[in-house]
Amino acid sequence: MKTNKFILLSIMTLCMICLCGCNNKGKKKTTSDIPKVSVARPYVMPIVLHKEYPGYLLSNNIVDVVGRVSGYVTLQNFSSGQYINEGDLLYVIEPTVYENEVKKAEANLKSAQASLDYYENNYQRMLEASKSDAISQIDLIQAETNVRTAKANVQTAEADLKTAQTTLSYCYIKAPITGFLTTSGAGEGEYVAGSDGSPFKLTTIYNNDPIYAYFNIEDNQYLTIKMSSKNWESALPKKVYVKMQEGRFPPIEATPNYISPFVNLKTGTLTLRALFENSQYDLKSGMYCTVSLPYGEDDNAILIPDASTGTDQLGRYIYVVNDNNIVSYRHIEVGEIINDSLIHVKSGLNPDERFVTKALLKVRSGMKVEPINN
Repeated sequence: MKTNKFILLSIMTLCMICLCGCNNKGKKKTTSDIPKVSVARPYVMPIVLHKEYPGYLLSNNIVDVVGRVSGYVTLQNFSSGQYINEGDLLYVIEPTVYENEVKKAEANLKSAQASLDYYENNYQRMLEASKSDAISQIDLIQAETNVRTAKANVQTAEADLKTAQTTLSYCYIKAPITGFLTTSGAGEGEYVAGSDGSPFKLTTIYNNDPIYAYFNIEDNQYLTIKMSSKNWESALPKKVYVKMQEGRFPPIEATPNYISPFVNLKTGTLTLRALFENSQYDLKSGMYCTVSLPYGEDDNAILIPDASTGTDQLGRYIYVVNDNNIVSYRHIEVGEIINDSLIHVKSGLNPDERFVTKALLKVRSGMKVEPINN
């Protein structure tokens, strides 16, 4: 009897423990905390709309330095890649032969001048003699012809001297512009044939300050800009922004100063050019860049932090929280980044809606949350 009572008491005790356990589980489920998430409403403000285009940099002036006379290079007065100023001496090509040509031309000029002096004096004497009929008229005409011939010979000799002096100056090759030099096409001791039909290329100078950014835009984009421009006569925007690859440089403000007068029929684009300063010479001709071109305005643009968006196979998305604090997935169409942190939402979000600002991986569509306003 005692044994039965003990067994019955044990069974009752186990049942009470199970009931308590079940009650505790139910209590935890009904009182669990609803997740707290940070939410905000989008910014609404006027912005300038931009479109980005691939482009490249090009020096504002590129000049080939050539040899225009033949001979051995006796001096190379620079190092490859060196920065030089306009007028600096770069090369000397052996000048001896051309110096002799100058001396010969000078001698010929002196001889021609002496002959002219003689014939002018002779003509004056014969002119006086003709007044007393001491000489014939034919002799006087001959004397006058000799003077004219001597003057022509002097002019020819002067031209020959200038040509010889000019050719001699080609032996001393100076920088036509300021900039950076490429490698040399001929070093000291090498023979160059600059006078044998065509000039011989010695080096090239690149002037990279200021520097150009070239890029191409669609013809319909050009019309959009022109229609939105307050000045119909000028379709060029006042400024564009040049961005270098990988964001290693801050955006650089550049001034457009050229637009192609024709549309490329193969690509349907126009070429534009913008100029900007490059005083530190950090940027080089031939570098690729991205050009941000303003083309219009949006007075009521919807902006949200770029960090509040996610990316999946459909593109950009956000999580929207409705009035019942239920989370829903929302695909959005985005535009450009504004002020380095905000992204322009073209569609998919209304100004009065709330969106999850951070910790997107902790929420899912259909979840009830406790919003915390930022």
